[in-house]
Amino acid sequence: MHASVVSRKPWHRHAAPLVLAGVVSALPLHAQTLPPPENVVNLNASATVEVASDWLTVVFSTTREGPEAGAVQTQLKQALDAALAEARRIAKPGDVEVRTGGFSIRPRYSPKGGTNGWTGSTELVVEGRDMAAIGALTGRIQTLSIARVQQSLSREAAERVEADVTAQAVASFRAKADQSAKLFGFSGWLLREVNINGEMPRFRAPAVAMRAATSAMADEALPVEAGKTNVTASVNGSVQLTR
Repeated sequence: MHASVVSRKPWHRHAAPLVLAGVVSALPLHAQTLPPPENVVNLNASATVEVASDWLTVVFSTTREGPEAGAVQTQLKQALDAALAEARRIAKPGDVEVRTGGFSIRPRYSPKGGTNGWTGSTELVVEGRDMAAIGALTGRIQTLSIARVQQSLSREAAERVEADVTAQAVASFRAKADQSAKLFGFSGWLLREVNINGEMPRFRAPAVAMRAATSAMADEALPVEAGKTNVTASVNGSVQLTR
């Protein structure tokens, strides 16, 4: 026997593609033509794996205001260049990755209408597996402030855990199908339809207050401790019980 209908839904944002080779193919098989839809049971199963976050993302930002757009742009560029120079000193592919984020300048409006100046903002994103190095870097960047901190899984870790949790969910679905057939006095079952869904939520570290770029606070590194995240896969579908 073999399964005639197997569909997969995409994982949510930031999840890497599922590795399902050999998982779906292990499901019970049946003849090319399905019997009439009788003795059909709808089932669902899920599995969850808790893993340690291994990827840290820190977003730095700053804003500037002034009467002239050019002056605001120059100030933002100077602040960003100084932060970039510091971050690039520890940059290493996979361990510490550095990239610029948003950069915008827009008119500033007075309460009575019309423009009375310009305001702008810029961002720097530092992320990677070396959480200790990134945490220490936050104490050395003086021209930008911490805007956001986020922990998640690296691509490699995500692929490993996705394959594992999906296999567990499929095994649970098969066990439920076996149990249903036994409880109702049938000898086996045929897979009619199955859907596999996955979700990998991104763990967010507690919010970190924006800190002023002052010399007194320049050496304050961000304390970093890896958190946990739950990766879940669910399987739902229908099976036809057979004598």
